[in-house]
Amino acid sequence: MTPDQHAEAAARLLTAEETGQQCGLLSLAYPGMTLEDAYAVQKALVAQKLAQGRKKIGWKIGLTSRAMQQALNITTPDSGVLLDDMAFETGSTVPAGRFIQPRVEAEIAFVMKAPLAGADCTHEDVIAATDYVAPSLEILDTRILRADPATGQARIITDTISDNAANAGVVLGETRHDIDAHDLRWVGAIATRNGTVEETGLGAGVLNDPVTSVLWLARRMAEYGQQIEAGDIVLSGSFIRPIECPPGSEITADFGPFGQVAISFA
Repeated sequence: MTPDQHAEAAARLLTAEETGQQCGLLSLAYPGMTLEDAYAVQKALVAQKLAQGRKKIGWKIGLTSRAMQQALNITTPDSGVLLDDMAFETGSTVPAGRFIQPRVEAEIAFVMKAPLAGADCTHEDVIAATDYVAPSLEILDTRILRADPATGQARIITDTISDNAANAGVVLGETRHDIDAHDLRWVGAIATRNGTVEETGLGAGVLNDPVTSVLWLARRMAEYGQQIEAGDIVLSGSFIRPIECPPGSEITADFGPFGQVAISFA
């Protein structure tokens, strides 16, 4: 893809978000689209949003579970950018029509107190740079059709990455913990929708340790001359399958001693 095509694809995604009308699969519109192209589209999309006055508040990491990687026939996670208009308070309600097809995932959020970057970053560097960890929900949305109506072809990883890794919102719980206060591999959540248990999982589902996920992001960003900044929120990846959130959904993730986080959809 050319830089003009990257900008064109980003404009399609932005229009889809603003109108609530999903666009077609970019992987069909641009045959041969690579992962590098997808991240270039994402970068162009985020640049347009920043130009509109939004501010970056962090990063999300996705596709960290083995099951999700196998489903998409990939061997690596992906990442997206968190912006200030994506932040929701726990217990709040998402207005009707805000998202197209919202879903939620339970995750452990890292909030950073120091920059983190470099191909030689270590597990210990992640721990030292983390201010605190907290329970969180990620709200997903898709500005791209999940499948092409004419061919039945499902969206693939290049579509998802282009679409800012399907990120739409972040909800942080109120409890905060030192990173070494809990074994994050054993931090789990019971996720319910309208009082019914939908999913459960453990932090170990995220690359065997959520810290490893943040380390992956820091090393990947070094390839592009970027870094995680002090104050950034980093969503380390979901350890449950996405839960569909049609209107009227009330979502609660109970992390036990780690805390709770909730969001509702009008």
